[in-house]
Amino acid sequence: MTNHKILLVDDDRDILEMLLAIFQRTGYTNLRTAASGAEALRICQEEQPGLIVLDVMMPDMDGFSVLKEIRRTSRVPVLMLTARGEAEDRIEGLEIGADDYLAKPFLPKELLLRVGAILNRAYPQSEMVELAGATVDMANAEVWKNEEKQTLTAKEMQLFEKLYQNAGRIVTTGILCETICGEFWQGYESTLSTHIRHLREKIEENPSKPVSLVTVKGLGYRLNLKGVAP
Repeated sequence: MTNHKILLVDDDRDILEMLLAIFQRTGYTNLRTAASGAEALRICQEEQPGLIVLDVMMPDMDGFSVLKEIRRTSRVPVLMLTARGEAEDRIEGLEIGADDYLAKPFLPKELLLRVGAILNRAYPQSEMVELAGATVDMANAEVWKNEEKQTLTAKEMQLFEKLYQNAGRIVTTGILCETICGEFWQGYESTLSTHIRHLREKIEENPSKPVSLVTVKGLGYRLNLKGVAP
């Protein structure tokens, strides 16, 4: 489990206690809480947390204002929570510099998955990526499966890097096509499918029943890391 300090910020004490319980049950121990924007900024300055879960709707200083102040001096990862689900709010948070956005009410599992994905991106522990049926050596573009080594092609490595950067989240077909084909990717969906099939043959225990690189029908693909529930 990560040793990075996680700061939980919400003016509702009941929600703070719920957040603490969710993280503690999963094994997180380095946790701090703040019940206001001002308190959150003080803790950020004094203790420099590794990740912040930040509520938007707070009376003294809303989450957007807090995030703006944080971004003046820090790139600490921030996951924003809000009871409002409007697209404008999500866009505003992301434009200010939020790393992800989760609307209330949310499932504890979804919160933990998003936090885990942010931490993996922000603080990669190793160049070795553990999947259910294989290990990917990012530094050497190699896959180890059943004690045998296979090399990833340039296109396969590009795809895997994009998926890994967004592990646990859907990456759309368009984004993946653009990754391997460039800006004018329309019409290359079949090419993407071919590369995905070849990548699965290398990283999946059973490529016909993938569990690591899964299709999200009508949207795109998602990479599931070993030990992180999809």
